[in-house]
Amino acid sequence: MRKFMKWIGFGLLGLVALALLAGVALYATTSQRLNRMYSLSVETISIPTDRESISQGQRLFIARCAGCHGANAAGTVIFQDAALGVISAANLTAGRGIGGDPLTDADYISAIRHGVDHTGHPILTMPSESYFYINDQELGEMIAYLKSTAPVDNPLPATQITPLGIALIGAGVFGDLMAAEHIDHQAARPVDAQPGVTVAYGDYLVRTGQCRTCHGPDLTGGKDPDPNAPPAPSLTQAGELSTWNEADFIRALRTGRTPGGRQMSPFMPWMYINQMTDDEMKAMWLYLHSLPPQGQK
Repeated sequence: MRKFMKWIGFGLLGLVALALLAGVALYATTSQRLNRMYSLSVETISIPTDRESISQGQRLFIARCAGCHGANAAGTVIFQDAALGVISAANLTAGRGIGGDPLTDADYISAIRHGVDHTGHPILTMPSESYFYINDQELGEMIAYLKSTAPVDNPLPATQITPLGIALIGAGVFGDLMAAEHIDHQAARPVDAQPGVTVAYGDYLVRTGQCRTCHGPDLTGGKDPDPNAPPAPSLTQAGELSTWNEADFIRALRTGRTPGGRQMSPFMPWMYINQMTDDEMKAMWLYLHSLPPQGQK
C-alpha cells in the first residue's frame, strides 16, 4: 500500500511539474506576442473641423467607445484583479493617449482600425477587428471630436498584466484579446455601406458596433472577455429576439429593459448604444432579423 501511495505521489508531482512547465511556456510565448512590434503603412483620411462633423463624431464615439474610454473620453479602468493585473483604457481627451502623449491622425487610425498603439505594440481588448470596418467619413468625425475635446485630469493605473494573467491570456481563458494578430493590415478598405434602413447598413452598424465581441462571431451567443461577464445570448431568431418586434428592439436599446421587464446586464452598453438614431436601430433590426436561427436564448 505504501508503495502504491508513493507512486501516486510521484504521479501528482509529475502533473504539477508539467502544469508549471506549460504555464512557463505560455507565459513566454504570450509575452512575445504582447511585445511584438507592428510596422503599418501610413493611412491618411480627411479630418473635418466644422462643428456639425465634430458633434457627429462625439455621438459616434459615445455609441462605440464610451463603454471603455468613458462618455467624456477621459478613460476608465476596464479590468483590475490583484492576481491577474489591470487593464486601463486611455484618457483620449485633448488629443492625447497612453501616458498623455499627443497623438497624430495616423496614431488614431492605427489604434482604432488596427489595434496597434503609437509605439507599434498591440492594444489589449481593443476591438479593432470590428473597428477596421468603420468608414473614412465616420472615423474622421470621431478623430475630429477627440482632437477637439478639452483636457480632463483622470489619472489611471498603467496597464500591467501579472505572469499568471499573461499565461491565462495565452491559454485563451479570456477569449482573444489581441485583435492586431488577426487583422489583415494590408487589406483593401471594405466597400462602404450606404446609410439607410437596409440590411446592408444594419450589417455595417452591427459590425462596427462590436456586437460580436460579446455575442460571438456569428452572433449566435458568446461572452465578453471580462471573466465577470455573463454569457451573451444569440441575436438570431433562435434567441429572445424571436419574440420581439422592431419597437421592442428600439425600446430595449433606449432604456436597457427587455419587453418582459428584465434589466439588461451592465455589460450590455445600451446606455451608449442609445446614441444611435431610430433609423440606425431599424437597420440593425433588419439585419439581425435576416440571420438564420442559431444558438440559444
